Amino acid sequence: MFAGHAGGMVFIEYDYLDQSHNWSGTSSAPAANNPDKAIRSSFWTVGGQYQFNRSWGVAVEVPYWERYFQTTDEATSDIVSHTHGAVGDIRIKGTYTGFSADMSTGLTLGVKLANGDSSYPNFDPDTQIGSGSTDVLVGAYHLGRLTTDNRWSYFVQGQWDQPVAHQDNYRPGAEGVAVLGVYFEGWSTHQALKFSPLAQLRAAYRRPDGGVDALVADTGYSRILVSPGLEVAKGKVKVYADVALPLYTNARGNQLFANELWKLNASYHF
Repeated sequence: MFAGHAGGMVFIEYDYLDQSHNWSGTSSAPAANNPDKAIRSSFWTVGGQYQFNRSWGVAVEVPYWERYFQTTDEATSDIVSHTHGAVGDIRIKGTYTGFSADMSTGLTLGVKLANGDSSYPNFDPDTQIGSGSTDVLVGAYHLGRLTTDNRWSYFVQGQWDQPVAHQDNYRPGAEGVAVLGVYFEGWSTHQALKFSPLAQLRAAYRRPDGGVDALVADTGYSRILVSPGLEVAKGKVKVYADVALPLYTNARGNQLFANELWKLNASYHF
């Protein structure tokens, strides 16, 4: 997804999470300790990026979420479930890649809008499709070669998401993500298909939420995940899939986490 030349790219992506395992601290915890029982989410995202020249580019992502939420009713203590779908928060980012001729290093600066639905009555503030906040997105990345034949490559990437305007009663926690990835370019077929296996190591840190409606004691975490994946390319079309598996989790209070994070992305470059 990193731009290597002037031009554009459009994509559609599907991500899936089944958060059904209660976690407290660095270990699994009894489900009875958490009034929430399951959060199953399908994330559909359409977007694109355009590199105007060797130095400047812009990217836009528009998500649509479908979420199933199973929790304990506070009044009756019964287990109830709710399903809701809506457009999520739009992200707009600018990229500067003018540090070198090969565009291998980039800085990103953008904004996450507060347009997503954050008022569905059956969801808690931290499970709403929209966060209700406007966030500043600051990031950087670098790509490099591991071998002289250019078949093995790596990338490092990081982004910090900082809410700067939010609702009076709820402030989502700021979040940072860092990724180290290694991929192989060298498997091709006579049908002009190109296969590129990839492995990523991801580290994520999220601060606790704030505000009178926030569950401060049950939000905030640190995680490390490993993510094997595969990209298949032919001409201007690329299809990428991976699954992220947790290696380490440290959660404040009791929180639901997924054992796998699934991703499928299809893009067209022009």
